Amino acid sequence: MTEPAPARRAAAAVQRALDGRHDVTAEPPTPPPPGWRTGERALRLGTLAVVALAAALVTGRPWVLALAAAPLVMLALALPSGPRPEAVTAEAEVEPRRCFEGEQVTVRIAVAYDGETGRLDPGVTLGHGVRLDHLAVGPHRVDLVLTAQRWGRWTLGTVDVDVYDRGGLARRTVRADLGEVAVFPLPQHARLTPIPVRLPQRLGEHTAVQRGEGVEVTGVHPYVRGERQRRIHWPASTRRGTLQVHQFVAERTADTVVLLDVLADVVDPVTGASSLDETFRAAAGLARAYLRTHDRVGVVSVGGATRWLQPGSGQGYFYRIVESVLEVRKDLAYRTEGLSLLPPPALPEGALVYVITPLTDQRIFDILLQVRGRANPMVVIEIPTGDPVVEPGDTEAELALRLWRADRDAMRFALVKRGIAVVAHRPGETLDLALASLLRTRIRGGIR
Repeated sequence: MTEPAPARRAAAAVQRALDGRHDVTAEPPTPPPPGWRTGERALRLGTLAVVALAAALVTGRPWVLALAAAPLVMLALALPSGPRPEAVTAEAEVEPRRCFEGEQVTVRIAVAYDGETGRLDPGVTLGHGVRLDHLAVGPHRVDLVLTAQRWGRWTLGTVDVDVYDRGGLARRTVRADLGEVAVFPLPQHARLTPIPVRLPQRLGEHTAVQRGEGVEVTGVHPYVRGERQRRIHWPASTRRGTLQVHQFVAERTADTVVLLDVLADVVDPVTGASSLDETFRAAAGLARAYLRTHDRVGVVSVGGATRWLQPGSGQGYFYRIVESVLEVRKDLAYRTEGLSLLPPPALPEGALVYVITPLTDQRIFDILLQVRGRANPMVVIEIPTGDPVVEPGDTEAELALRLWRADRDAMRFALVKRGIAVVAHRPGETLDLALASLLRTRIRGGIR
C-alpha cells in the first residue's frame, strides 16, 4: 500500500528541515520572488513535449509527434478554469513564546487567499536551538511542533509556503516569519542556601548571630519590663527564683548575587557537556533556592558586555533574572572583546557572591579581585571542563596535559590562599552536593 501524497509531502518537508538546517546561520534565506511563476508539474510536462517535438524534427519521423500529444493534453486539462488568487497572506501564531529546555513549541500558520487554490507545500528553515518534530499541512493552515533543545533566545526561523493553483501548473510563495522564543534552562536541583556572617537588617528566614525576634531558642535571660509574658521559661524561673524568659536569635534575609563567567563556552571532549549550559543551569538552581527562602537575588554576567540585574525577591523575579542573561546566547553570538568594571549597584554591601566559572580564562581573576576588594563574601563554583584527549604514546601531549592540570591546580590554590571558598560542581550531580561543605561554617568576606 502506497503512502498518501499529503503524508509524503509532510515527510519531505520534515526531512528538508532536518537536513542540517538547524546548524546553519539563523539569518533568513533569500526572500521569495513575488507573483506567480511556473510550477514543477508544468515544467515536467513542458519538457516532455519539447523533447518529443525536437526528436521529431531531428529524426524526420512524423509519428514521434504523437509522443508530445499526451503532455500537451495534460497541460490543457490542468489549466485553471477561473482567475488565480491575487491576495495571498500567511500569519504565524507561536505558543508559547517562553518555555524551558525540552519543552515543545506549537506553530500554527494560517494561509488566506481570495480565490481557489490547490495544495500547499511548506519549506521550513529553522534557526538555532530548535528541532522540528511534526508537520501537518491542511487546505488553509500549516501546523508545526518544535522542540527547544538548548537555553537561549533563539530565532525560530521562517516558513515559505508554496501555494499552487488548481491544476498545479503555477505557484506563488508567501513567507511566514516565526519570530523569537525565549528558552529557559532547567534549574539544577538545589535546596541548600549557605549564608554569610553578616546579614542585612531585614526580616527573613536565616538565623543571624545577634539576638532578636525569631523562632530558634538559644538560651534564657532575666525578665526585663516590657517583654512578653508568654515567653517566660517556668522551669528556669523556678530553679533560679527569678523570672527567666526565652532568648531567640534574629532572623534576617540574605542578599545573593550570582556572577556568571561567559567569557567562553568550553565543551568537554569526552561527554560533550557545555560549560555555558552547566553554568546557567547551576545559576538558575541557586536563584530559585534563595528566592524560595524569600531572599534577594541578583545576577551579573561578564564577558564582553557586562549585564547585571539588581537583587530582588519574589518567585516572579526568577524569570526576570533568567531573561536578563538570555542575550548571552543570541543565535550563538558570543561577544568577548574585554571586561569592564562591575557597577557598584550590582554588588550590594555584604551580599554573598557566587562566581560560576570553568576557570579557563585568566581574565576572570580580574573580576574576582574586584569582588574581593569590595569585601563581599564569595564562593567560586567551578564547572569542570574535562581533560583534553591525549593519543596513546604522544609524549608531548602527555607533558602538555600535565602542565594544563598543574596550571588549573595553581589557579585553585591562588583562590584558596586568598580565603575564597572553591567548590566543584560536576554535570549530572545535584548542586546540593557541591554546596554541602559550605554549611559547616558561615562565609566571611574580605578586607577592604
